[in-house]
Amino acid sequence: MTTTWRERAVAGAAAFLMLAGLLAALPAAAQLKVDLTQPHPTPLPIAVPDLIGSDAAAQRFGTDIAGVIAADLERSGLFRPLDKKAFIAPPGPLSVRPTFNNWRVIDAQALVVGEVAAEPNGQIRTSFRLWDVFAEQSMTGLSLTASSANWRRVAHIIADAIYKRITGEEGYFDTRIVYISENGPADKRIKRLSIMDQDGANHRDLTDGKTLVLTPRFSPTTQEITYLAYFNDSPRVYLFNIDSGEQEVLGDFPGMTFAPRFSPDGNKVVMSLARRGDTDIYLMDLRTRQVAQLTRNPSIDTSPSFSPDGRQVTFESDRGGAQQIYVMGADGSSPQRISFGTGRYGTPVWSPRGDLIAFTKIDRGLFYIGIMRPDGTGERLLTQGFHAEGPTWAPNGRVLMYFKSEPSDDRGRGGGSSLYSIDLTGFNERKIATPRDGSDPAWSPLSQR
Repeated sequence: MTTTWRERAVAGAAAFLMLAGLLAALPAAAQLKVDLTQPHPTPLPIAVPDLIGSDAAAQRFGTDIAGVIAADLERSGLFRPLDKKAFIAPPGPLSVRPTFNNWRVIDAQALVVGEVAAEPNGQIRTSFRLWDVFAEQSMTGLSLTASSANWRRVAHIIADAIYKRITGEEGYFDTRIVYISENGPADKRIKRLSIMDQDGANHRDLTDGKTLVLTPRFSPTTQEITYLAYFNDSPRVYLFNIDSGEQEVLGDFPGMTFAPRFSPDGNKVVMSLARRGDTDIYLMDLRTRQVAQLTRNPSIDTSPSFSPDGRQVTFESDRGGAQQIYVMGADGSSPQRISFGTGRYGTPVWSPRGDLIAFTKIDRGLFYIGIMRPDGTGERLLTQGFHAEGPTWAPNGRVLMYFKSEPSDDRGRGGGSSLYSIDLTGFNERKIATPRDGSDPAWSPLSQR
């Protein structure tokens, strides 16, 4: 059986714990936590010194890895990495307990120490340990061996381990974003399918911009995406394998096709199709290519999204006279409206945790990104803009990404769009740097590369 990179990393971590003996007696009483039940948690002060390298090249990796770890944690809004200029002395090797008073006096509550060693085969072995400074207790550790080209992934996996140990929730740093990369004048936009790490690194284009591409979506189980493209002015739904670069056509559909999205098991794709004047929700089985119609209504039903257990589908519809959000059974049964606030609601996306549905809202000329429970209660608006749309969830269900557009002037200049992220508190909004304008982001599950 083939193992994934992440599985090999976990196996390496287990070996580290058993053989190195560094964490053999981890105390169970460490209580250092970020309280995620607070509406605006106070960021935890954490020290992330450069990891100690076995030689000059390994030291450069140690510095770079520490920088990515700190940046990941800081962007989450839950951690406050301390300025390295405040450090009294660098930490010693992993085998030596830190001098905790050096870190207490600069208000570090958590400390990350680590080492990077060059292997004879050209790989690097990275080991780290997380300490509770005030309790003077070791909290977790990992040892990862990887190609030196994968040093950023090593940093993301370590940041995920720190995030999980202190928050109690899964991290989301070892993930990727697929999105529509745009440039050119407003009337001749070139749109490419592009992919990058969640922090904007390792950016590359998947298509050349010769064909209009729209609405990419990640499979929850494989490194595949589904997206919509136009071939000879007709919409086609494609499957694209990110690692191999191979793509296949799921089907040519007459009329218009909208927003294909995977089922939780990755075996089906749900989408909306315009046929004979009606736009309804359809489900395609990827194994048999059979298509089943889920809604039958003389209205526009679109933007379907499965619940994580696969039992329900949320979608938008104007069947009640205005664009609103509905929830129905996965077979199309018992559709129920759940949005009842002012304005129009669209692009619903179910959280990976199943507890919330994200949406776009348009009210009195402004666009909002918001969340509500699957029964429609607890609506909260997280951000607003001239044009804000297309929310997508991080795999831990705590952070959203979306895009915002700015108005153009009377000569058609401006009007560019950018990607942003925001957490569920609504306080931690961040712009994501991309080489060109960006829209329609889709967040991957935790990487299995």
